[in-house]
Order: sequence, then structure tokens, then C-alpha cells
Amino acid sequence: MKQFENQIRLSDHFTIGRLLRYTLPSIIMMVFTSIYGVVDGFFVSNFAGKAEFTAVNFIMPVLMILGCIGFMFGTGGGALIAMTMGKGDWKRANEQFSMLIYISCALGVFLAVLGIFFLPSIARFLGADGILLDNCVLYGRIILIALPAFVLQYEFQCLFATAEKPRLGLYVTVAAGLTNMVLDALLVAVFSLGLPGAAAATALSQCVGGVLPLIYFARPNTSRLRLVRASLRLDDLGKVCMNGSSELMSNIAMSMVSMLYNFQLLHYIGQDGVAAYGVLMYVSMIFQAVFIGYAVGTAPIVSYHYGAGTPNELRSLLKKSMTVIGVCSAAMFAAAELLAGPLARLYVGYDAVLLVLTERVFFFYSFSFLLSGFCIFGSSFFTALNNGLISALISFLRTLLFQVMAVLLLPLLLGIDGIWISIPAAESLSLCVTIFFLVTKKKQYHY
Repeated sequence: MKQFENQIRLSDHFTIGRLLRYTLPSIIMMVFTSIYGVVDGFFVSNFAGKAEFTAVNFIMPVLMILGCIGFMFGTGGGALIAMTMGKGDWKRANEQFSMLIYISCALGVFLAVLGIFFLPSIARFLGADGILLDNCVLYGRIILIALPAFVLQYEFQCLFATAEKPRLGLYVTVAAGLTNMVLDALLVAVFSLGLPGAAAATALSQCVGGVLPLIYFARPNTSRLRLVRASLRLDDLGKVCMNGSSELMSNIAMSMVSMLYNFQLLHYIGQDGVAAYGVLMYVSMIFQAVFIGYAVGTAPIVSYHYGAGTPNELRSLLKKSMTVIGVCSAAMFAAAELLAGPLARLYVGYDAVLLVLTERVFFFYSFSFLLSGFCIFGSSFFTALNNGLISALISFLRTLLFQVMAVLLLPLLLGIDGIWISIPAAESLSLCVTIFFLVTKKKQYHY
């Protein structure tokens, strides 16, 4: 296994086969992370109840906003570190890596304390009251205890590829996922601890995903990176935050849009609408994770060759990536259409009305899989080129502006179906923006 990893370096020329081998661990890692989130929802829905399942989906966007700071440091930091590695400055790369990890730990503790204190007010502001409010606060506060580890888990999922250890990142994610699944089965299904049990299972799995990599990089290891003494470099930190702001904005925007969807669904349909949307998001996370994992896996390769000044490799990577994403998009669309019924029954088969609603939601949403992969990769591609402005603009338009416009306007024109159509509509506009920037910036980056 070690020998296999050593055969693929960021400096290599990547055929489609080699590209898939290098990115496959990152893809599986992201998919597995999504799967154990899906399992969490399955146990809550089937063993705790519909009210608890609704509460988890209602408050989860808030928790994701607090945790996704790690994704900003992971993507923005990974691009800067890989570019520094491409220039041959390994000492500086390790100092950049270490500085980000230390800052993430401190920031995670600060956000956890802040979140625990303000969570009831936030849930009330979003429209929760009564049992829904109580469940949101109960679940959210348990999850927030592990927020520092959650931040690190997101960050290391990106940085393992930069360290040329994508398989090790996969193993850590599998360990975290199995922890969550086993504890869900024990605490929720066997011991009937309900919502607190599901929250505890998730929090403990996040500790596995965040702490194990911390131990690995703190000790002598076989990767290109390890934790060393590092001082605060505001110039590097500024570059990381600016460059990773697109991924941070994307995650925050998706969470904010999810809150808006929940608000609209409560208004138009009621709690059944929130539950149906929750099922959709669980399944969507798995499909989108393929694109996100591929983007995470290819980003350090793009950054390395940009830093090394090899535009032919950039051109080759872009062309091959478009081919891979096109094939995956078509396969996901077909799978979503075929599996809509079985997946809906898995979660809400106990409620006939909710089952019909969820199947209809899948029919509309599946069209977004034909488009979203290109937009996700386009934003990641510019992050890897250390152009945080364009990457942030693509993410902002895709995950916030276009979706907000669509979810507010289309229901007025098309009724309830307008809520579900708004996502593919927003992805269509985003694809146009992505193509525009890829074409207009071709001469600047020579890809």
C-alpha cells in the first residue's frame, strides 16, 4: 500500500487512469462521510420519530455553518501549501500547514462556546417553537461540544490529498463513519436514547475524524507534511482566507439556503415538507460528495503544477476532468431517477402521504446532477489556481444568489413544485457563469 502511494506524486503527469487512482480515495472519503450522515438520519427517522427527524434537519444548517470554517482552511490552505511545495520550499509549506491547524483548533473552541450560548435564540429566529425548538437545542448543543474536532475533520479531509496521503485520509474517514454507524445502532436502536443518542454518536465520530489526523501529523510520519513550530504569518493567513472563502461561502450559503427552504416549506406544506427536503438532502449529499471529492483530490495537483509553471499539465488536467465529470453526471442523473422510490421508502415508508411527496421531490431534483459537478469543479479549479475572487463569485452566485432568487420567485409562479424546480434552475445559471470564467481566463493561466 505504501509503495502504491509513493508511485503517485503531485509532480507526475496524470492520465485519466492515474487521475482517478489519485482522486478515488478523496471521492470515497467524501461519499463515506455523507453515507454516515445518511445512516444518522435513518436511525433518527425510524427509531426516534418524525418530529426528531424534522428537528435534526432544521438545525443542521446552523451547525454546518460553524463547522465549515475547516473547509475554508482546508481548501484555501491546501492550495497555498501545494503551490509552495511546487516551488520547492518544503520548510515554508510545513510552517503554513502547522499555522492553519493551530488557528483552527483555537477558532473551533471559540465557535463552540458561542454556538452553545446562542443556539436557542438562533433556532427561535428561524421559526422553531415548542417541541421543535426543544429538540433543536438538545441535538445542537451536544454536537457543538465536538465542534473543534469537526472543524479539524473538514480541514484534514482536504489536506490529506495535499500531503500526498489520500488513502490515509480515507481510512480515517472510514473509522469515523463506522464509529457513527455502530453508535447510532447501539444508542438509538438498541438502547432507545433517541435524539441525544444520535447526537452523541455524531459528536464522538467527529472526534475520531479530527483527533486521529492531529496525532498522525504531530508525530514523525511518511507524508510530506507534519506539525512544526510556526509563527502567525498574516500574509499567508490572508491568502488562505481569501482563497478558501469560496468554499466557506459555498457551505455557509448552502446552509442559509437550506434554512430558507425550510421556512418556505413550513409555509407552503408544513413539517412534512421539511421532512421530505431532509430526505432529499441526505441522498443529495452522497451524490454531490462524488464531485466534491474529485475536486478536493485534483486541487493540490492543479496548485502544484501552477506553482511549478507547467501549463501543459494544467490544460491536460482540465480537459480530462471535464470528461470524468460529464460521465459521472449522466450516471448520477440516471441513478437518481431509478432509485427515487426505494430511497424514499427507506426513510419515510411509514407515512404514505410523505412518501408520495418525497418521490415527487426526487423527480425534479435529479436534473440538478447533470449540471452541479461542472460548477463545483469550476469553483475548485480557480481556488487551486489561487484565484479566490473568481472562485468565490462562482460559489456565491451558485449557492446563494441564484438559489435564493429561484426559491422565492418560482413558488409564486408554479406553486409548491416551484420550490423543487428552483434547484435545477439555479444550477443552470451557475453553469453559464462557470463556462464564462473558464473561457475568459484561459489566456491568463494558459490552460
